[in-house]
Amino acid sequence: MSRETVMQQMKEIGLVPVLRASSVQEAITIANAIADGGVPVLEITMTVPGAIQVMEKLAEQAGGKLLIGAGTVLDPETARACILAGAQFIVSPALNVKTIEMCRRYSVPIIPGALTPTEVVTAWQAGADVVKVFPCSAMGGASYLKALKAPLPQVELIPTGGVSLATAATFLEAGAFALGVGGDLVDNKAVAQGHPEVITENAKKYLAIVKEFRAKAKG
Repeated sequence: MSRETVMQQMKEIGLVPVLRASSVQEAITIANAIADGGVPVLEITMTVPGAIQVMEKLAEQAGGKLLIGAGTVLDPETARACILAGAQFIVSPALNVKTIEMCRRYSVPIIPGALTPTEVVTAWQAGADVVKVFPCSAMGGASYLKALKAPLPQVELIPTGGVSLATAATFLEAGAFALGVGGDLVDNKAVAQGHPEVITENAKKYLAIVKEFRAKAKG
Protein backbone atom coordinates (compact mmCIF):
# COMPACT_ATOMS: atom_id res chain seq x y z
CA MET A 1 0.00 0.00 0.00
CA SER A 2 1.45 3.38 -1.00
CA ARG A 3 2.16 6.20 1.45
CA GLU A 4 -0.59 8.26 -0.13
CA THR A 5 -3.13 5.43 0.20
CA VAL A 6 -2.28 4.87 3.87
CA MET A 7 -2.66 8.57 4.67
CA GLN A 8 -5.89 8.83 2.70
CA GLN A 9 -7.38 5.89 4.61
CA MET A 10 -6.30 7.38 7.92
CA LYS A 11 -7.92 10.70 7.03
CA GLU A 12 -11.16 8.98 5.94
CA ILE A 13 -11.39 6.99 9.19
CA GLY A 14 -10.49 10.05 11.25
CA LEU A 15 -9.14 8.07 14.20
CA VAL A 16 -5.82 6.57 15.24
CA PRO A 17 -6.41 4.44 18.37
CA VAL A 18 -3.25 4.19 20.47
CA LEU A 19 -2.92 0.64 21.77
CA ARG A 20 -1.09 0.03 25.03
CA ALA A 21 -1.20 -3.40 26.65
CA SER A 22 0.63 -5.56 29.18
CA SER A 23 0.99 -8.66 26.97
CA VAL A 24 0.89 -9.87 23.37
CA GLN A 25 -2.47 -11.58 23.90
CA GLU A 26 -4.05 -8.52 25.51
CA ALA A 27 -2.83 -6.41 22.59
CA ILE A 28 -4.35 -8.82 20.04
CA THR A 29 -7.67 -8.82 21.94
CA ILE A 30 -7.74 -5.01 21.99
CA ALA A 31 -6.83 -4.78 18.29
CA ASN A 32 -9.67 -7.14 17.37
CA ALA A 33 -12.13 -5.20 19.55
CA ILE A 34 -11.15 -1.94 17.82
CA ALA A 35 -11.56 -3.52 14.38
CA ASP A 36 -14.96 -4.97 15.38
CA GLY A 37 -16.04 -1.39 16.12
CA GLY A 38 -15.38 -0.44 12.50
CA VAL A 39 -11.98 1.20 13.00
CA PRO A 40 -9.45 -0.61 10.78
CA VAL A 41 -6.43 1.39 11.99
CA LEU A 42 -4.37 1.29 15.17
CA GLU A 43 -1.04 2.30 16.59
CA ILE A 44 0.83 -0.32 18.63
CA THR A 45 3.22 1.42 21.00
CA MET A 46 6.70 0.06 21.51
CA THR A 47 5.95 0.05 25.25
CA VAL A 48 3.82 -3.09 24.68
CA PRO A 49 5.83 -6.20 25.64
CA GLY A 50 6.52 -8.09 22.41
CA ALA A 51 5.28 -5.17 20.27
CA ILE A 52 7.09 -6.45 17.17
CA GLN A 53 5.44 -9.85 17.62
CA VAL A 54 2.02 -8.18 17.92
CA MET A 55 2.58 -6.35 14.62
CA GLU A 56 3.67 -9.53 12.87
CA LYS A 57 0.66 -11.49 14.17
CA LEU A 58 -1.83 -8.77 13.27
CA ALA A 59 -0.32 -8.27 9.81
CA GLU A 60 -0.66 -12.01 9.18
CA GLN A 61 -4.15 -12.23 10.68
CA ALA A 62 -5.58 -9.10 9.02
CA GLY A 63 -4.41 -9.88 5.50
CA GLY A 64 -4.10 -6.21 4.57
CA LYS A 65 -7.50 -5.21 5.97
CA LEU A 66 -5.99 -3.40 8.96
CA LEU A 67 -3.71 -0.34 8.96
CA ILE A 68 -1.05 -1.27 11.51
CA GLY A 69 1.18 1.46 12.87
CA ALA A 70 4.04 1.48 15.35
CA GLY A 71 4.03 4.09 18.10
CA THR A 72 6.56 5.46 20.59
CA VAL A 73 9.30 4.93 17.98
CA LEU A 74 12.29 6.96 19.15
CA ASP A 75 15.02 6.14 16.63
CA PRO A 76 15.58 5.00 13.02
CA GLU A 77 16.70 1.50 14.03
CA THR A 78 13.41 0.82 15.81
CA ALA A 79 11.48 2.32 12.88
CA ARG A 80 13.19 -0.08 10.47
CA ALA A 81 12.48 -3.11 12.71
CA CYS A 82 8.80 -2.11 12.88
CA ILE A 83 8.55 -1.62 9.11
CA LEU A 84 10.06 -5.07 8.51
CA ALA A 85 7.52 -6.51 10.99
CA GLY A 86 4.64 -5.09 8.94
CA ALA A 87 4.08 -1.59 10.32
CA GLN A 88 2.44 0.61 7.65
CA PHE A 89 3.05 3.89 9.44
CA ILE A 90 5.38 5.10 12.19
CA VAL A 91 4.49 7.43 15.07
CA SER A 92 6.77 9.10 17.60
CA PRO A 93 6.14 11.30 20.64
CA ALA A 94 9.12 13.42 19.62
CA LEU A 95 11.01 14.73 16.59
CA ASN A 96 13.97 12.72 15.31
CA VAL A 97 15.00 13.77 11.80
CA LYS A 98 16.94 10.55 11.16
CA THR A 99 13.77 8.53 11.88
CA ILE A 100 11.93 10.65 9.28
CA GLU A 101 14.73 9.94 6.77
CA MET A 102 14.53 6.19 7.44
CA CYS A 103 10.77 6.13 6.87
CA ARG A 104 11.07 8.16 3.67
CA ARG A 105 13.66 5.66 2.45
CA TYR A 106 11.11 2.86 2.89
CA SER A 107 8.20 5.02 1.60
CA VAL A 108 6.36 4.52 4.90
CA PRO A 109 4.36 7.41 6.42
CA ILE A 110 5.96 9.04 9.42
CA ILE A 111 4.08 11.00 12.10
CA PRO A 112 6.62 12.58 14.48
CA GLY A 113 5.62 14.35 17.65
CA ALA A 114 6.02 18.09 18.12
CA LEU A 115 4.57 20.75 20.39
CA THR A 116 5.82 24.26 19.64
CA PRO A 117 5.32 26.05 16.30
CA THR A 118 9.07 25.75 15.65
CA GLU A 119 9.03 21.98 16.23
CA VAL A 120 5.92 21.55 14.07
CA VAL A 121 7.48 23.43 11.15
CA THR A 122 10.82 21.64 11.58
CA ALA A 123 9.04 18.25 11.44
CA TRP A 124 6.99 19.27 8.39
CA GLN A 125 10.03 20.60 6.50
CA ALA A 126 11.98 17.42 7.36
CA GLY A 127 9.36 15.34 5.52
CA ALA A 128 6.70 14.41 8.07
CA ASP A 129 3.46 13.21 6.48
CA VAL A 130 1.47 14.50 9.45
CA VAL A 131 2.67 16.03 12.71
CA LYS A 132 1.44 14.63 16.02
CA VAL A 133 0.76 17.43 18.52
CA PHE A 134 1.69 15.88 21.85
CA PRO A 135 0.85 16.28 24.67
CA CYS A 136 -1.93 18.48 23.31
CA SER A 137 -4.00 18.58 26.49
CA ALA A 138 -1.10 20.11 28.44
CA MET A 139 -1.18 23.15 26.14
CA GLY A 140 -4.92 23.75 26.22
CA GLY A 141 -6.28 21.01 23.96
CA ALA A 142 -8.38 21.97 20.94
CA SER A 143 -7.80 25.71 21.45
CA TYR A 144 -4.04 25.12 21.10
CA LEU A 145 -4.53 23.05 17.95
CA LYS A 146 -6.66 25.82 16.46
CA ALA A 147 -3.97 28.38 17.36
CA LEU A 148 -1.33 26.29 15.56
CA LYS A 149 -3.49 25.81 12.46
CA ALA A 150 -4.10 29.56 12.07
CA PRO A 151 -0.57 30.42 10.80
CA LEU A 152 0.11 26.85 9.55
CA PRO A 153 -2.99 25.77 7.58
CA GLN A 154 -0.87 23.66 5.22
CA VAL A 155 0.48 21.44 8.03
CA GLU A 156 -1.63 18.37 8.82
CA LEU A 157 -1.91 17.80 12.58
CA ILE A 158 -3.05 14.87 14.74
CA PRO A 159 -3.76 15.87 18.35
CA THR A 160 -2.89 13.24 20.96
CA GLY A 161 -3.44 13.67 24.68
CA GLY A 162 -6.77 14.95 25.93
CA VAL A 163 -8.89 13.50 23.13
CA SER A 164 -12.07 11.96 24.55
CA LEU A 165 -15.69 11.39 23.51
CA ALA A 166 -16.45 14.73 25.18
CA THR A 167 -13.72 16.68 23.33
CA ALA A 168 -13.46 14.84 19.98
CA ALA A 169 -15.81 17.18 18.09
CA THR A 170 -13.95 20.30 19.27
CA PHE A 171 -10.63 18.86 18.07
CA LEU A 172 -12.17 18.14 14.65
CA GLU A 173 -13.57 21.68 14.52
CA ALA A 174 -10.08 22.99 15.34
CA GLY A 175 -8.76 21.38 12.13
CA ALA A 176 -7.43 17.97 13.18
CA PHE A 177 -6.38 15.66 10.33
CA ALA A 178 -7.41 12.73 12.54
CA LEU A 179 -7.68 12.07 16.27
CA GLY A 180 -5.06 10.21 18.29
CA VAL A 181 -7.14 8.44 20.93
CA GLY A 182 -5.69 6.60 23.90
CA GLY A 183 -7.19 5.53 27.19
CA ASP A 184 -10.66 6.96 26.54
CA LEU A 185 -11.13 4.44 23.72
CA VAL A 186 -8.77 1.63 24.69
CA ASP A 187 -10.19 0.60 28.07
CA ASN A 188 -7.59 -1.87 29.37
CA LYS A 189 -9.55 -2.43 32.58
CA ALA A 190 -12.56 -3.66 30.57
CA VAL A 191 -10.33 -6.14 28.72
CA ALA A 192 -8.82 -7.38 32.00
CA GLN A 193 -12.36 -8.00 33.25
CA GLY A 194 -13.22 -9.94 30.09
CA HIS A 195 -15.28 -7.24 28.37
CA PRO A 196 -13.50 -6.22 25.15
CA GLU A 197 -16.92 -5.26 23.73
CA VAL A 198 -16.61 -2.01 25.73
CA ILE A 199 -13.79 -0.99 23.36
CA THR A 200 -15.89 -2.01 20.36
CA GLU A 201 -18.73 0.25 21.53
CA ASN A 202 -16.33 3.12 22.22
CA ALA A 203 -14.92 2.80 18.69
CA LYS A 204 -18.44 3.02 17.26
CA LYS A 205 -19.15 6.15 19.32
CA TYR A 206 -16.00 7.86 18.04
CA LEU A 207 -16.87 6.98 14.44
CA ALA A 208 -20.33 8.46 14.95
CA ILE A 209 -18.78 11.74 16.15
CA VAL A 210 -16.51 11.90 13.08
CA LYS A 211 -19.45 11.15 10.78
CA GLU A 212 -21.66 13.78 12.42
CA PHE A 213 -18.90 16.43 12.20
CA ARG A 214 -18.35 15.75 8.50
CA ALA A 215 -22.06 15.85 7.76
CA LYS A 216 -22.26 19.29 9.44
CA ALA A 217 -19.14 20.49 7.63
CA LYS A 218 -20.71 19.60 4.28
CA GLY A 219 -23.73 21.66 5.26
